[in-house]
Amino acid sequence: MPKIYLSPSTQEYNRYVIGGASEEENMNRLADALVPYLDELGIAYDRNTPDMTARSSIQQANRNGGYDLYLALHSNASPEQFAGMLQGPDIYYNPADPESRRAADLIASEFRRIYPQPQLVDVRPTDYLGEVLRPNYPSVLVEVAYHDNPEDAAWILNNFDAIARALANAVQRFVNP
Repeated sequence: MPKIYLSPSTQEYNRYVIGGASEEENMNRLADALVPYLDELGIAYDRNTPDMTARSSIQQANRNGGYDLYLALHSNASPEQFAGMLQGPDIYYNPADPESRRAADLIASEFRRIYPQPQLVDVRPTDYLGEVLRPNYPSVLVEVAYHDNPEDAAWILNNFDAIARALANAVQRFVNP
């Protein structure tokens, strides 16, 4: 049975520009919406908890072992000079791992079907994000959209189910090529 490690953000201080909830709260809501789809598809998972950190999540995943994918769920914030101006999902992958890139491409493909401006869905290599570089498994970090942009924040808040379904479809395609 395929198995993933699900790591919703533990960043409790990153507040959405609308709705008042934090990135941690909303990404856990997204993970909650994703779980039934994973169950339906026969994909097992382990998951971090809100009291963990990115570092302890990676450590737990590496200690537990046996994952096909490490999936980190986040929402983005623009650099201060662009606050509220940037939009779109960014999916980060490990450039040294072709399977990480494949997972990122599959997620981007699914997101382009549901995000209102598909041309803004971007796949990006990273040389600094620990949740992409440090797990012992193919890993991706999905910045679902920008929580400091009102349109993106509203899109996230109004589309948990569609985003979860897109993620599940991509994971299914990844673990069953």
